[in-house]
Amino acid sequence: MLNGKNIRLRALEPSDIDMLYKWENDPAIWQVSNTLTPYSRFVLEQYIANSHQDIYTAKQLRLVIQLAKDLSCIGCIDIFDFDPRHHRAGIGVLIADEKERQNGYATEALQLLLDYCFKTLQLHQVYCNVSKSNTASLHLFKKHGFEITGTKKDWNRNGTGWEDEYLMQLVK
Repeated sequence: MLNGKNIRLRALEPSDIDMLYKWENDPAIWQVSNTLTPYSRFVLEQYIANSHQDIYTAKQLRLVIQLAKDLSCIGCIDIFDFDPRHHRAGIGVLIADEKERQNGYATEALQLLLDYCFKTLQLHQVYCNVSKSNTASLHLFKKHGFEITGTKKDWNRNGTGWEDEYLMQLVK
C-alpha cells in the first residue's frame, strides 16, 4: 500500500468487482480509456483474480485510489506496458467520481506512483497518452514534469471528428 496525506493506493480486492464493473462500463470514461465495448463481470472477476501477479510477469499494475479519511474508492491509477529491459512504463489515472475531481487527489496519486516507479521499480522514464482536449490531464502531467514529446495527428475519433493525441514523457 502506498500512503499519502489525503489518499492511499492499494491493490485490487475481490470486493472491488462492482466498482470496477461500473467504471469499466461507463461510456463517459471510454473516451479516455480507448475502449469501445463493455466488459463482462466474468472478465473483470478474472482480471481481479490475476491481479496478484508480479508486475514483471503481468507487465501492468492497477491500484485503487482511496480517500484516507473514509476509505471510499474514487478512482484508479495504472502502470501499463511495463518494460523492465528499457526501464519504462506507461501511466494512466482516473478519478471516476466527478465530484472528487479538482481536489488534488490525482496529483497526490500520481506523485505516489511516480515515487514508486522511480524508487522501487527503478524506471528511467514513464509516459502517458493524452487527448489534446483533455486539459485537466495535460495540466496534471505537466505539473509533474511531463513534457509533450510528440503529437499523433487525428489519432482519436470523437463524436464530432478527429482529435490529436499527445505523447508525454517524464525522464528521470
